[in-house]
Amino acid sequence: MRRAIVAGNWKMHGSRAENAQLIEELLARFPAQPPAACVVCPPFVYLQEVGRLLRGSHLSLGGQDVCADAQGAFTGEVSAAMLKDVGCEYVIIGHSERRLLYRESDQLVARKFGAAHARGLVPILCVGEQLADRDAGRTHEVVARQLDVVLELCGAGGLEQGVVAYEPVWAIGTGRNATPDQAQEVHAFIRARIGARDARIAAATRILYGGSVKAGNAAELFAMPDVDGGLVGGASLKADEFLSILAAAGPG
Repeated sequence: MRRAIVAGNWKMHGSRAENAQLIEELLARFPAQPPAACVVCPPFVYLQEVGRLLRGSHLSLGGQDVCADAQGAFTGEVSAAMLKDVGCEYVIIGHSERRLLYRESDQLVARKFGAAHARGLVPILCVGEQLADRDAGRTHEVVARQLDVVLELCGAGGLEQGVVAYEPVWAIGTGRNATPDQAQEVHAFIRARIGARDARIAAATRILYGGSVKAGNAAELFAMPDVDGGLVGGASLKADEFLSILAAAGPG
């Protein structure tokens, strides 16, 4: 049985004081037996300090991005080994903001996935379509293209210790979200796409939904058979919201 994951992507938010307050509030009310794996992904500069605050808890640490190269003269970049060294277990790969704002290609995203996987991090691979793609009926085409590049580089085995996050770009930070049925349809497509290469790995791969997940819609989304948790943006910065979303990932 796949264990759900709820991952909080803090994006470029936070300060030392705000982070400490948020972690304190989360840990004060965190369940002794959480219904899902739980991850927080702060900005790079706060990883080590947040990791120290999480030590001994059921909360895991993740990075928001990683360099595709192992080391070298890459000013401003952070390697998978560095993330591992400061206590990260997970890393987000190919978030739509990286693809759109920083022009990351499918090929670069696949290399980043491979770099994270090689260092023992759990990559959370983000895939998803823009509104124009959905309106034109190209959702499957876009998602398949983004997923296939990773499968071709790393094989289905690369997903054995990986996670996929479906994030319809039109639902990120807009207050809109895919309906549970829309999310399920794309999640089922992703699982089938992986299953065409390896049915066992497809059945075990956790596929998260990431598009304006909040306490009010989490339970309905997570009830879908192929939705295995959420990649949460703004709601992960509020302890009440994030804990409610985590609770929704449990058996209902």
